[in-house]
Amino acid sequence: MYAQPGGGTLPAAYRRLRRQRRAVRDFVHGGGRYLGFCLGGYLAGATPGFGLLPGDTDQYISSPGATVHDGRDTVIQVMWRDRPRTVFFQDGPFFVLDEHAAAEAGARILATYDNGTAAALVTGYGKGRVAVTGPHPEATAGWYSDHGLPVQHTRDLAEELVEAVMRE
Repeated sequence: MYAQPGGGTLPAAYRRLRRQRRAVRDFVHGGGRYLGFCLGGYLAGATPGFGLLPGDTDQYISSPGATVHDGRDTVIQVMWRDRPRTVFFQDGPFFVLDEHAAAEAGARILATYDNGTAAALVTGYGKGRVAVTGPHPEATAGWYSDHGLPVQHTRDLAEELVEAVMRE
């Protein structure tokens, strides 16, 4: 499994990683797993990114109906498998899927933001699998308390994301 965490900006991260684009794509296509959190979700997209998704990514905070409008550390409400959950958020992406390509890849949306856009998903890519999330279900209690936010316990969601990418 290749896990890409969050942190930093997409242009800077892609400048550092663009030479590895083919290696990441080949790894996943050949049966590897890609797990992307926040920036790692953006990097799974195409513009710029590794091109691992049946679609692309965009900035949630600039999407119509977004409930967060800036890049500050905060919490956000999502529907994770039809259950409302509050998750740590730092200017994460939403995922824009091409319906035909998503159906062919077996993409499944695991979570949506309040405006209905995809917040987390798992999909096939070649013989491999890709799981991405805009919010941070892996956030520990310290992430919340360091920013004066109410602590949320979302490890179960992070584990579900890992399990989803490792299946099959």
